[in-house]
Amino acid sequence: EHPTQCLLDLLTIYKEFHKLEGIKVVICGDVAHSRVAQSDKYAFELFGMDVKFAGPKEFERDGYPFVDFDEALKDADVVMMLRIQKERGAALSNMNDAEYLEKYGMNQKRYAMLKDNAIIMHPAPVNRGVEIDTDLVEAEKSRIFQQMHNGMLVRKAVIKRAFGHAPFEEK
Repeated sequence: EHPTQCLLDLLTIYKEFHKLEGIKVVICGDVAHSRVAQSDKYAFELFGMDVKFAGPKEFERDGYPFVDFDEALKDADVVMMLRIQKERGAALSNMNDAEYLEKYGMNQKRYAMLKDNAIIMHPAPVNRGVEIDTDLVEAEKSRIFQQMHNGMLVRKAVIKRAFGHAPFEEK
């Protein structure tokens, strides 16, 4: 699992929508090898969020059934893109990066399908031009850099807590 990533994802979503319950999330990509997908699924459902998964069938995981990505996007508040975890043995047969972006990535066509208030997230590092179009990493709906910033805050709080200090202790 990836607990600090999950905490910063929750913080990013909460700061955007001022709630968690009822938020509709689509997590797309290498779910089979992702620690983020596992942590987020557990926590998101615990807080009453509706979580769906999408991606190539090779990346489907027991208990994480895949839905049609394009259909799920229409109602999504949050779209979490995951990278292909090649270092964990993930591989796609018969598909190059451009084909992956076309079939399962956040490309311009899918971006245009998003609701006005929907956001795009990604736990990083981002493979530009694979799971997300290069131009969309910093698009208006992207919260990838906000996630990174929130990651610094969350991890700092966790480290302080681990060493016996309250996260926001006044000195």
